[in-house]
Amino acid sequence: METLTFRYATTQTLPGSRPSAITGVVASGNLEVLLERNAPPGECRVEIDTAINGYGDVWAAVVADFVARRQPGGLTITINDGGARPDTVSLRLAQGARLMEAS
Repeated sequence: METLTFRYATTQTLPGSRPSAITGVVASGNLEVLLERNAPPGECRVEIDTAINGYGDVWAAVVADFVARRQPGGLTITINDGGARPDTVSLRLAQGARLMEAS
């Protein structure tokens, strides 16, 4: 089990008023992503628990790409990984951001 933590400065707060959202299910080859509006407006915090060790650089790249595209300021994102591929991680992050923006 590996735990990774990332913090990013953002130029915007993610739009919407929904306080939290969850996407995915921790199961074979998938992950759960929880988004919460509890970080400062110009910051995004990402905490990852993964059963697969040694992929910190891949996680950093996928999450940095998401933050650069969506500018999710004000969010804490918690990821519980069950072995998901990077494209699935990107999909779940985008789905979560969309849910947060919908309200």
